[in-house]
Amino acid sequence: MIRLLCALAFSLLTLVAHAASLTASVDRARLSEGETVELTLESDDPTQFGKPDLSPLDAAFEVLGTRQINRLSTREGLTAATTRWIITLQPKQYGTVVIPQLSLGELHSQPISLQVLKAGSESAGKKVAPIFIDASLDQESVYVQAQVVLTLRIYHSVSLYDDSSLTPLQIADARIEQLGQARTYEKEINGVRHGVIELRYAIYPQRSGELQIPALLFSATTVATGQADEFQPFGPRPGKLVKVRSPKIPLTVKAKPASYPADAPWLPARALSLVETWSPEPNQVQVGDSLTRNLLVKVDGLSSAQLPPLPATQVDGLRRYPDQPQLNNLTSERGLVGSREEREALVPGRSGRIELPEVEVAWWNTREDRLERASIPARTLEVAVNPVLESESSTVSPSAPAVERDEQLLWPWQLACAALALTTLLGFGLWWRARRQPAIRPTAQSGPSPRTLLDDLKRACQSNDTHATRQALDAWARQQPETLADMAARFVPLSDALDGLNGALYSESGQQWQGDELWQAIRNLPSTRPHTPIEDNASLPPLYPR
Repeated sequence: MIRLLCALAFSLLTLVAHAASLTASVDRARLSEGETVELTLESDDPTQFGKPDLSPLDAAFEVLGTRQINRLSTREGLTAATTRWIITLQPKQYGTVVIPQLSLGELHSQPISLQVLKAGSESAGKKVAPIFIDASLDQESVYVQAQVVLTLRIYHSVSLYDDSSLTPLQIADARIEQLGQARTYEKEINGVRHGVIELRYAIYPQRSGELQIPALLFSATTVATGQADEFQPFGPRPGKLVKVRSPKIPLTVKAKPASYPADAPWLPARALSLVETWSPEPNQVQVGDSLTRNLLVKVDGLSSAQLPPLPATQVDGLRRYPDQPQLNNLTSERGLVGSREEREALVPGRSGRIELPEVEVAWWNTREDRLERASIPARTLEVAVNPVLESESSTVSPSAPAVERDEQLLWPWQLACAALALTTLLGFGLWWRARRQPAIRPTAQSGPSPRTLLDDLKRACQSNDTHATRQALDAWARQQPETLADMAARFVPLSDALDGLNGALYSESGQQWQGDELWQAIRNLPSTRPHTPIEDNASLPPLYPR
């Protein structure tokens, strides 16, 4: 068991060692003779201890300083430890100088090439100020809207407090973008080591003619001699406030050449590349398949905001679904490298050959000073029949026209919508009618009126018809406030008349029954409330009594 655990631990350590790496990077790849460069070595192997072997650097560099930074980071629940060494180097010669491969245990870094420029001799033997500014352009003339790089270096041979400031660069007829953050390094001038603060700007003139790069003001407080280590929380800092200005630089801006195509966007750049990729490859395509086409244009010397859209793919039989373009800027030693990536989904809608046109971008090569064109050649897509789509389409009768099938599917929805509209209008009309009616509507009496029933009873009694009289009597009694039995109980003549009617209905003497007695009893029936006697010729009261 112990052997198994040891073997597993050894395997894990071996895997960690193989997965770990030692990477090397520099803050800049171009520098002048006498300047310093910072080399950064980073290791993510937690099993490695100690420091990298820097002895291979002694042949071509002077190691001025080394500092170590340990860092812990957590990603996806896993904690990773990294160690970084920052080494300040000064090349001993100019030209192409290679930082050799460095080792940390079993790990090795990759070599890095530096371009060291020969220092100018104009300042040799001359006394320079403790703080001065050097400003330079990478070219003296540039085309309109093309890129020119301004490099501003602030040299100081005295220590500075952290209150230094520089006025922002502003030019009325130009777009300006700062290239990264300020870089700091050291440079030896006339045997005196100077600290350098370097800032770089990309300038894009917007009109032709003469353009003036303005002077920038740098102000800082120098540390007085012997006061660098003293701490004074109150009162003014000991030292001297120094202000220096950079020189003004003229720039000649050339107009767009007359030979450039009038219908093409103006693209002055040092280099331009146009790349096409597909996912999946359009070798075997069927109807309805989705193809993703990526077009990437990368321009050295322009920002991504200056790159125009690429020509759209408008082809009959090919549906196009474009995505939002992806813009990106990369800062290099020569300025900005802008890129624009356009992605679109292409879906063939028919079988056969589909011709994709050529994609061409015209641009002006500022290094060669000539017109060039980058293009992607035309492509032919061989689209095959999709069996799945063919089987689905065969279920629909081919003899029926497409319009008729659509109408067959459409009419139920039209009928339902019409019915819904009619019911909505009917409901709205009923609601509007109800709003115009009074809140409490008098209820209309259903059936014959009491006067009509009383007339029917009178006629039945006068005709001595026992059955008709009984039906009319029951109909009249149903509209009275009390039952017929209650009325007979409180009025004796009515009780006697009802006995006579019942005897005539259920005996043989019914043919000899006389209805006058019952009618007189009904006429003289007293009411439970003040009531006028019933008259034969009673009529409704007048509408407007006098």
